[in-house]
Amino acid sequence: MPIENKQHKDTVFRMLYSDKRYLLELYNAINHSNYNDPSKLKITTLEGETFLHMKNDVSFLLDFKLNLYEHQSSPCPNIPLRDLQYVASIYKNLILQEKTYKAERIRIPEPKFIVFYNGTVPMQDEVTYKLSDMFDTKGDEPQLELIVHQYNVNAGHNPELMQACSTLKQYSLFVQKVRKYREEYMNSIGDEVQNDANFDESLFKKEVIRKAVEKAIDECIKEDILRDFFVKYRKEVIKVGVLEYSAERHLQVIKDEGYALGCRDTENELRPQIDSLTKEKEAAVSEKEAAVKEKEDAVKEIEYLRQLLKENDIEV
Repeated sequence: MPIENKQHKDTVFRMLYSDKRYLLELYNAINHSNYNDPSKLKITTLEGETFLHMKNDVSFLLDFKLNLYEHQSSPCPNIPLRDLQYVASIYKNLILQEKTYKAERIRIPEPKFIVFYNGTVPMQDEVTYKLSDMFDTKGDEPQLELIVHQYNVNAGHNPELMQACSTLKQYSLFVQKVRKYREEYMNSIGDEVQNDANFDESLFKKEVIRKAVEKAIDECIKEDILRDFFVKYRKEVIKVGVLEYSAERHLQVIKDEGYALGCRDTENELRPQIDSLTKEKEAAVSEKEAAVKEKEDAVKEIEYLRQLLKENDIEV
């Protein structure tokens, strides 16, 4: 099937799973099911064509269940709120508003929210995000909830899921190769090039990523990793990949710098409280040690008195 690459939100992941065959395989792997007819999938992905201009990665209906799949290359605890907006827009497209005013109850597809994470920040195999965790104040029973399950799809994570979905496993290997060659090319630059007055760092980094993506694609084709996909859409994948991994690199640098600064700022802000708590803890320990010593001394004194009474044949 043809893959359109018109939206800036396109990623290699989104391109790959616009193919219903691959998407059905991914669905089966997640849900431990065995559907085998890709034509049964009804794509509901938002393409930014509504007045809200919303775009999500992949969403579809199967067996009257609504599945929303997102791909993330950086941690995002705000994904429940985004998914809430996405699912509301999808329901709006699926169901006429007039029907919501009728006395008869409307049946709507149950939604399931999944995130596939392949960023460079270390992450557990599975993470759950809840909309209620974002509430400024939260009662015992939140009146609105949305739960997102995130799977780490970097190489070496979630082996059972990777084993069940060959396209996902191969995609993770492709990502691993791109990052490997990107770092190799970045580390190969010499000081004389960086000190060149005509050196354009942004263009250089973009070219580095292009070379990394091209080399990763060539190697994947040679090793039969998503071979048909890369042979057919090589040019599109290179174009999308350069934008995707340039953005990933840029965001990671910002996050690393921000995290380091944030840690220092937070430590400075909390230093008085930390010092105060440390002093309180030390004082409590000293008091406890003193109480223990006092108890031990009392026990020794009692034992001494008992022995003294015994030696003088005095009964108590």
